[in-house]
Amino acid sequence: MKFFLDTADVEEIRDLNDTGLVDGVTTNPSLIMKSGRDIIEVTREICSIVDGPVSAEVTATDYNGMIEEAAVLAKIADNICIKLPLTMEGLKACKTLSSRGQQTNVTLCFSANQALLAAKAGATYISPFIGRLDDLGLDGMEVIEEIRTIYDNYDFKTQILAASVRTVNHVKDAALIGADVATIPPSTMHKLVKHMLTDAGLSAFLADWEKTGQKIG
Repeated sequence: MKFFLDTADVEEIRDLNDTGLVDGVTTNPSLIMKSGRDIIEVTREICSIVDGPVSAEVTATDYNGMIEEAAVLAKIADNICIKLPLTMEGLKACKTLSSRGQQTNVTLCFSANQALLAAKAGATYISPFIGRLDDLGLDGMEVIEEIRTIYDNYDFKTQILAASVRTVNHVKDAALIGADVATIPPSTMHKLVKHMLTDAGLSAFLADWEKTGQKIG
């Protein structure tokens, strides 16, 4: 499974990218607003840090506007992935951009039917929102599973990008189902490495080592 960071915080991205675990970044207008920076400026900096795709989202809701904004965003860097809403206008723009060889991420997906349409439009990534489905009392993972089955049935190349990830169990369950990517807030990324038995074991080892009075090197 690939790990994308779901943030526009450059320092968080830089820090986690140094681990070698980061395969890309996703942003959206809300994350850009939270960063307090110009969209072009901060997106360009993010693209210079990570080698993988960086999703930058259009804000237009009509086809022509999306294509125009996509052209501006695509000029930022070679690893830009254009993020489009899952609407008929967005799917139309996806088809056009994908046919031109541009990476696309169709976002705000909440059903397997929507994901099927995105795949037929040639999307590079489809972003089903797990957490927001769970908030409504639905099963976000069930939607991921349905999408996986449909894509495998027809050998669609669109990658399932599990989004709206809230917990470490979301990451685990998405991986078990076979999602290609999980886009994860930095805080959740840090939690993935944590386990009480790891911490306890390390403390015990270090305590025993100190008693030996030895040093390595």
